[in-house]
This record gives sequence, structure tokens and C-alpha cells, in this order.
Amino acid sequence: MEFLYGRRPVYEALRAARREFRRVIIAEGSERGGTMAEVIAAAEAQGVRIDTQKRQWLDQRANGANHQGVLLEAGDYPYAGLTDVLERAAGRGEPPFVLILDLIQDVQNVGTLLRTAEAVGVHGVVIQERRAAGITPAVVSASSGAVEHLVVAQVTNLVRAMGELKENDVWLAGLDLGADAIRYDLADLSGGLGLVVGSEGEGLRRLVRETCDFIIYLPMRGSVASLNAATAGSVALFAAWQARGFAGER
Repeated sequence: MEFLYGRRPVYEALRAARREFRRVIIAEGSERGGTMAEVIAAAEAQGVRIDTQKRQWLDQRANGANHQGVLLEAGDYPYAGLTDVLERAAGRGEPPFVLILDLIQDVQNVGTLLRTAEAVGVHGVVIQERRAAGITPAVVSASSGAVEHLVVAQVTNLVRAMGELKENDVWLAGLDLGADAIRYDLADLSGGLGLVVGSEGEGLRRLVRETCDFIIYLPMRGSVASLNAATAGSVALFAAWQARGFAGER
């Protein structure tokens, strides 16, 4: 079990109902309107016990993070497999749309990318088990709980997983710079697509880059050399969704 924290992340975890839940813990004296009221209602709907503790008790369980007066004691994140990602695409009658993260370790970057991925309707996210950020409470918080609604496949070998996606008619577009890179708006992002985003500073690893079918880049005009992984990846995700006709737009 682990403690998820923050009103929106806790609410989204309860709403997604994909984990085992033990209890919700609310800090003494916390106001119970707004999002906290939604948390309480969601917990009651799921039959989850609601306890009250001193704020210091919550501080310790959240390791000093901003818990906003609420914790959710829950089971581990339910990782999926590549088959689950492909089946979700088939179930929607759409070509696969996958986000692949190559050893991104910064929690905020991972959280932002996951939040964007959920917003544009990706069918799944692929991350490597070792040397990369997993779906921890900090990542859940950074994604504002969006990851609770995503299918995330954690694999032992990213290159091998990319090869399996290619065997299922998924074209892999690496986000990187280089003489072979195509400006993102000139690339065909409309079919089965896996967008590969590299780590902060290092970019795509050599074998990962070589496994991609093509490389795309974002044009720059200002003085800064590049955008961070979360910003660049988010722009590319929206571009890919636009290429798909904004499928499923609400």
C-alpha cells in the first residue's frame, strides 16, 4: 500500500477505481467544501472508510509534499502490458496512439506528459522498468491524477517493446534534433503512431533513436536552445491528435 496525496489526484484515483483502496485520511480542521467534498462523495460511493488525523501525521506520510489536507491509502499502481494498449485502440476502432518515454526521470516532466497524454486520448504509455521514473505518488500528483485513467505498460527492454509495436503497424516517431529530422508539421502523424520522447539533457538513446521510423523536431525562433521534454512532448502530442482529426473531442 502507498499514500496518494492532493485533492485532485486522490479524487481522480477514487473516480478511476482501478486500485485497491483502504481508507481516505483527512487532516483535522480541513474545510470540506469544493474538491474535498468531491473526494468525500467519491470515497463514500466506493465504500472507502474516511478517517481524520492530525496534519503532522499526514505530513509524515506524504514525506513533506503538499497533500492539501487529504491522503488516500491505496494499493500499487496497476501496470498493464503492450497487449492492453493495443486492445484499447482496437476497442475504440482507432489506429494505436502511444506515448513512449525513454528514461525520463524528472517527476514533473513525467507527470506533465502523462496529463497531456490523457487529455489527447492516447491508448497507452510505455515506460522502462529500470532507470526511469515509475508511477509513484509524486508522479500521480504531478499528473493531477490523470495517470489513474491511463494504461501504462512498464517494460524491461524499451527497444524490444518498440519492435513489438512496429510489428503491429505502429510507426515510431522520435522527438529529437538532427540532420535527418523532419519538422513536426511536415510529418505524417495520422496513422498508428508511437511518439518517443527522450530524457532530460540526454535525449533519445542511440538504439532507441535507430529503432524509430522517423525523427521529428519542433522549430525554434528564440534564443533558448531547446524546450524541456514535457513541453516539447506535449506540443507533439497535440499535433498528433490534430493529425487524427481531434478524434473523440468533447
